[in-house]
Formats: sequence, structure tokens, C-alpha cells
Amino acid sequence: MRIPTMWRLAALGATAGLLASGAGAQVIAITGGTVYPVSGPRIENGTVLIRDGRIVAVGADVAVPADARRIDARGKWVTPGFINSATTLGLAEAGSPQFSGGYNDVSARGEKGIAAAFDAWRGINPASTLFAPARQEGVTSVLVAPGGGMIGGRAAVIDLVEAATADAMVRKAPTAMVGSFADPSSGETNARAEFWARWRTLLDDVKAYQARRAAYESGNTRTLAASRADLEALIPVVSGQLPLVLTVDRSSDILAALAFAAEYKLKLWIAGGAEAWMVADRIAAAGVPVLTGAMNNIPGSFDALGQRQENAAMLRAAGVTVVLVGNGPGDPESYNVRNIRQEAGNAVAYGMSWDDALRAITLTPAEVLGVAGQVGSLAPGRDANVVVWSGDPFEFESVAEEVFVRGRTFTTLSRQQQLLQRYLTLPPAYTRP
Repeated sequence: MRIPTMWRLAALGATAGLLASGAGAQVIAITGGTVYPVSGPRIENGTVLIRDGRIVAVGADVAVPADARRIDARGKWVTPGFINSATTLGLAEAGSPQFSGGYNDVSARGEKGIAAAFDAWRGINPASTLFAPARQEGVTSVLVAPGGGMIGGRAAVIDLVEAATADAMVRKAPTAMVGSFADPSSGETNARAEFWARWRTLLDDVKAYQARRAAYESGNTRTLAASRADLEALIPVVSGQLPLVLTVDRSSDILAALAFAAEYKLKLWIAGGAEAWMVADRIAAAGVPVLTGAMNNIPGSFDALGQRQENAAMLRAAGVTVVLVGNGPGDPESYNVRNIRQEAGNAVAYGMSWDDALRAITLTPAEVLGVAGQVGSLAPGRDANVVVWSGDPFEFESVAEEVFVRGRTFTTLSRQQQLLQRYLTLPPAYTRP
């Protein structure tokens, strides 16, 4: 197994030189690499010029200022930083409080499965040890989303910068309202029809609350289906301003979700979508994006009996907007957020074009999440979330040699690097068994 250059040098004590933050370097020029802007064609022997954390020029004939810090990318690939749109980064670590003293702030208690007013990003731990390994594998932005219940709460886009507060990491909040159809036969409902009836009652009550706020505040309305805070949080959803991302797998449930969104004029995203390929034409016609992965073809429930690894490719071929997220093993939403490039590589292996796969973890999620004017491509005016790869990022042996987030690199070692550093050189008194 090839050990990434940064790991080997860190283990030898050269970490400071390799992982310098570059705080004093205001101009950075990445030169000579094969540049993949995503928003435009590939550029051979290209240059990406960064000034004060922003990209100011991309091309084959870019003038490099004399005072620029140069990064020689000859023989290397340069891409935008990857975006993982389904994570719980910073919300949980080491399981739950009863296990190893860890914490889990992924889900709110809510009321009867509704926690619309729960802003998941406000509980982010900026010191989480899970940020560094994700960043070092080329992930520079993520959607941090809540889970649990019929409505889990609101999600936000964050950048994987080192910061003292969660607010300093946030790029866009709120980004979407998160709901789930993962198991309609448990909790507050016992059947699919009851689940959709409850959604209709809830959204009708949101509209009633919006129209009669004064009467509600004076106690002159009937009891509504949710708390005041949750009703307020859902107003942007019913007005079509805030997207509703709904986890749903079965093809018939996807069709029901599309019909429900059309009825209430909602801006819908489908997450999971194990059987989405079966109704790809209907999804494409509705203009609904699908957030799905390509590393799993084993059904986790009867809802996902049609799970297949060609799902993303088949959806894309039908004209669906596809955002690749983790659906592989080993907690892809937390510990293995970094595996998003393997998801993309597998999508290519199962029929998706390489260009579409790169777009599905860069510019497409940026467009869906509403941050394409800032990240997701290498273009002048964008924030400098840029990665220099040793080779094709979808190949297992390739490594991210330089990762810039908002034009900066970071010094924090991942837990994996710390362990390598600790055990690469055994103590003198150690005796092999």
C-alpha cells in the first residue's frame, strides 16, 4: 500500500515544512498541472492563480506574479475541492455519551417526530477529529444534516477550515429541511397512507399558521400539528424557498413523494433513492435532483430490494441531476466522509462517465446547494477550494498532495497520521514477540 507523501514526511518529523499554513503567502500559483475546472474543458499545462483566498485566474497562459508562492503540479491533476452532500461531520464522535465518553448531536428529540426548528450546524464541534481526514482526502465542503424522525431539522453547508467556532465554518445556512421516509411503519405512523396524510395535515397547518399568526398568538385558533417554532421553520418550505430533502428508497414511494411535492409546490430533493433508476424518467421530468451513492448493491430493507450500483449512471443517462454521496459501508456520513472519491470511482466503474462523476461531487452539488457562485469549480471569483492530486483522484493509489480550503492549507494531523507517527519508530526497549 502506498503511504501518502504527507504521511511519510509527517512521521519523519517534517510536518511543519510540508503542512505549513501559508498564512503569509497572499498569492499562490499552482503551475504545470492538468487542470479540471469542471465548469469548462480540461486544461493541459495549466495554472491556477490564487490571491487572498480566491481564484483570480485559470488557464494555460496565466501570468504569474514574481512574489507568488509556486506549487509545481507537473504530472499532477488539479481539481476543485470535493463536496460531500450527506454528512454528520462534527455532530457525533465515538458513538454516544454512554460509549467512550463520546457525543451525538445528530438528532433532536422533537415532538411526535417533528423537529423542523432544529438547526443541526449549531451543535458542530469545530475540534472534531473527523474533519482532518476528510479534508486530507480532498473534501473541502460538506452538507451537515440532522437525522431521525419524520422531520429531522435544517442542514447547512460548511467548509472544512480550522476554526474556533462553528459559525466560522458555515458557508450557507439553512440550506435544506431534512425529512425521512425510511420507515413509515414505526414511530408516529403505522402505514404509508397515514404518513402522507400526516404530512398533508402538517403543511396545511403551516399555511393556516402563516395566514393567521395574530389569532394563533392570542390563542384563537385550533390546536395545530406542530409547535410554533416548527411551524415557523416550515414556512420557507411551503413557500418553495427552502428545499425539502426526503430520504426515500422504494420506487413507488419516490413517485408518491414527487406527487406530494407537486401538490404542495415544494422544492424537493430525493436522498438515498435505491430504486430511483426504476422511475428515472419521472424524476427527470419533475426536475428533482437525487443524492445517491455507488458502493452498495445489497438491500438494507424491503424498500431497497432494487438497489444496484448502476443507479447513478442510469439516472444520469435519463437526464436526472445526480449528486454523489456515500452509501458504502463504515459510516459514510461521519467517519468515512472521505470515501466520496471512491463513490465517484465506483460510479464510473458502473457506467457513469468520468466527467459526470467529477461534476457530481463538485459543481453539481454546489449548484443544488446554492453555492455554485462560490465553490465547486475552478473559475475566477470562486473561493480557492482546490486540490492537487498525484494522479486520477478516483484511483485508489492517488493522493491529495495539496488541499486548499478558502485559499489556506492546515497543519492539524489526522488521528491516522498521529498513530503512524507514534508507531513508525518503535521504542528502544521494544522486543518483538
